[in-house]
Amino acid sequence: MKARDKSYEASTIAAMRNPVEAAAYLEAVIELDDPAPLLVALRQIAKAHGMAEVARRAELGEKTLFRALSGKGNPTLATVYKLLHAVGLRLSVTPA
Repeated sequence: MKARDKSYEASTIAAMRNPVEAAAYLEAVIELDDPAPLLVALRQIAKAHGMAEVARRAELGEKTLFRALSGKGNPTLATVYKLLHAVGLRLSVTPA
């Protein structure tokens, strides 16, 4: 990874600490209608808040959270709900 790539990732993760930015990012990713980018977005948001702290607030084991958000992860709806709640977000539905 080039230095510029690290800077982009660091700035993205820093922006994910802001709930308004994180919510907008998740909404944009959901529009892609592909679970892979959604998993990346959830992982970045969790990293921004500290994975261990998010796991603690979500009442999930750290290994469970890491596994759920890994590249091969398939988090349950309950895990996603707990993760979002732990970072100050909530799941909602709007008409298509």
